[in-house]
Amino acid sequence: MNESEHYDVVVVGGGSGGIAVAASLLKRERGLRLAIVDPADTHFYQPGWTMVGSGIFDPESTGRPLSSVIPKNAAWIKKAVAGFDPLNNCVELDDGSLVGYDRMVVAPGLKLNWDAVEGLKDTLGMNGVTSNYQYKTASYTWELVQNIKKGKALFTQPPMPIKCAGAPQKAMYLSADYWYRQGVIDNIDIQFNTATPGLFGVAEYVPALMEYVKKYDATLNFQNNLVKIDGEKKVATFKNSDGVTEDTDFDMIHVCPPQCAPDFIRQSPLVDDAGWIDVDQNTLQHKRYANIWALGDGMNAPNAKTAAAARAQAPVVAINLLHHAGKLPNSCHYDGYGSCPLTVERGKIVLAEFGYGGALKPSFPKFILDGEQPTRLAWILKANMLPWIYWEAMLKGREWMTNPIHQV
Repeated sequence: MNESEHYDVVVVGGGSGGIAVAASLLKRERGLRLAIVDPADTHFYQPGWTMVGSGIFDPESTGRPLSSVIPKNAAWIKKAVAGFDPLNNCVELDDGSLVGYDRMVVAPGLKLNWDAVEGLKDTLGMNGVTSNYQYKTASYTWELVQNIKKGKALFTQPPMPIKCAGAPQKAMYLSADYWYRQGVIDNIDIQFNTATPGLFGVAEYVPALMEYVKKYDATLNFQNNLVKIDGEKKVATFKNSDGVTEDTDFDMIHVCPPQCAPDFIRQSPLVDDAGWIDVDQNTLQHKRYANIWALGDGMNAPNAKTAAAARAQAPVVAINLLHHAGKLPNSCHYDGYGSCPLTVERGKIVLAEFGYGGALKPSFPKFILDGEQPTRLAWILKANMLPWIYWEAMLKGREWMTNPIHQV
């Protein structure tokens, strides 16, 4: 093996999980030789794109140069990963060079599989076809919402897993709220087509959401999966659980694309049979390679894929890696925590917080913030506090609102 460089820790991915775990590691062990591998120029606060799509955030506020969030004691390898050789503890880069490591953290995010819906890629961002799942079309969502006065507005959700499972319906609620306030909602046929059998996976939050479904007179079409779009004709094709397809016309359609792990992950020896990084759901340590950990959207722990989950996972991975290295006395566990602030109207949010198995994990007592009800306080948290916590705390190793479960 001819390594070009060797590090104590290599972190693959400069997104939410990668930057957060690098900062957490260097906060605890400043002398670590740590490198972050990522070819991107920009780091995005992706939870903000829902707010861009409803005219609340400016798109520019959701991105910063990746160089500005790399921890100062970390090296940045601005290249893409081509493959992994875990038996020889090295990562192959797209230029053919190899980077060696003693321990590795893999935080690659996931791939938005636009090609999985026939015709989608060719019409996205035009012909009334939009998505808050990417930076360049979130603004188009808001443009469409403002311009539609009557007609049919479709919102879609593909099979799980996806990042932020509440985001497809957040787009619907915020759009409908605008139409409600403008007095045009009675002229708009709102439909939510989801491949899932229910509105939300944690039952305690469904009653509050259903009140808004009724308020906006939205039609829920369960187990109905988008398979094709003809943008010029403005026709969407859905397939139901019986395999029957049906065409539906639209004036506007907000699409959540099917999602999977990135190609370089799915083609690696790190994955399970479904193509996700194979980790222990409690320790986030790889099941076959003891010096590898993973966090964020690309791994197979059965938690919600949200930024809040990555925030909770980062200190768990940092502590367990350093424990493995003999630098900390105890390890810790991740309880599956994730949070989904469901923006049901402008100014109110149902703050869903839960862990493995749908167990409720509220951050606040009910008398302060009842997450099962829409509240103004949850909106203030989402709109005003969480972006600041993200940029100034999570990405800098300040582990606020996290609670690793320590093991002896």
